[in-house]
Amino acid sequence: MSDLQQPAQPTSSGLSRGALLAWAGLAFASLFWAGNSLVARAFSGEIPPLSLAFWRWATALAILLPLVGPSLWQHRHILRQAGWRLWMLAALAIATYNCLLYTAALSTAAINLSLVSTCLPLATFIGAGLLLGEWPARKAWLGLLLALVGLLWLICQGNWQVLASLSFAPGDLLMVLATLDWALYSLLLRRWRAHFPLPPFTLLGALVLLGLLMLTPLYAWELWQGARFEPSLPNLAAIGYTALFASVLAYQLWNIGLRELGPARTSMSNYLMPVFTAILGWVLLGEHLQDYHWVGGALIVSGLLLAGRGQGQQG
Repeated sequence: MSDLQQPAQPTSSGLSRGALLAWAGLAFASLFWAGNSLVARAFSGEIPPLSLAFWRWATALAILLPLVGPSLWQHRHILRQAGWRLWMLAALAIATYNCLLYTAALSTAAINLSLVSTCLPLATFIGAGLLLGEWPARKAWLGLLLALVGLLWLICQGNWQVLASLSFAPGDLLMVLATLDWALYSLLLRRWRAHFPLPPFTLLGALVLLGLLMLTPLYAWELWQGARFEPSLPNLAAIGYTALFASVLAYQLWNIGLRELGPARTSMSNYLMPVFTAILGWVLLGEHLQDYHWVGGALIVSGLLLAGRGQGQQG
């Protein structure tokens, strides 16, 4: 089965079984990436950004190789024919995005990171129409608007005046670039699906391998600058989490979402990340959930459900 086959036809309920499973997988991907944001913030003073990106993917490759090594060799002709397209996807998803994200976390507030991330679904919605001819249905646009309102309600903590008082740091520009980078990756992976008739983990393994090759000189440059981290148990556990959950599992679930739902609706799951971040803060850090958490979360989930039922495309 191709990693990016055509989406399954909807059932009478409005969603195919594959689409339902894809939405569930995207929810887990958002949960894993919410944990990745917490790890990045918690260990920003312990692990340099390029070091975290390099060892995250080096560990992920060590996990993947026993599973996909034989398949990579078996499909080497397809990988060779994919050529520059595969290199570009690896550069966008593995090398560039992670370096921008972890570097941005050093110089901007978490609230700004969340605010900038609201650009992803909108950019992907527009890009899907312009690049792929897949204009989402009206329900999907309404769902996007509803989820956006919910996310902004979370960010401003139930007070719209907070948005007017926000200030932006240089790292916010890096986060904007990271968001556009990820949107472009999602759109190109969908557009080039015919060039990658590969099993799911095989494609992911190829992207990780190529991306790690591109990260290596950046990591070497950071070492040359004198940036090091202590291989303590907490630091190694943080890298292990980012490798297994935020890399191998989350990326695989995201790619399945692209296959089943298309880039526009898949990007909507990005709005779940601040919801899961609030829940993780409650469970792990003892932070209390406020009324605005419940209201914002309800709006986001409602928007996702509405977008999920917006089958088909317009235009």
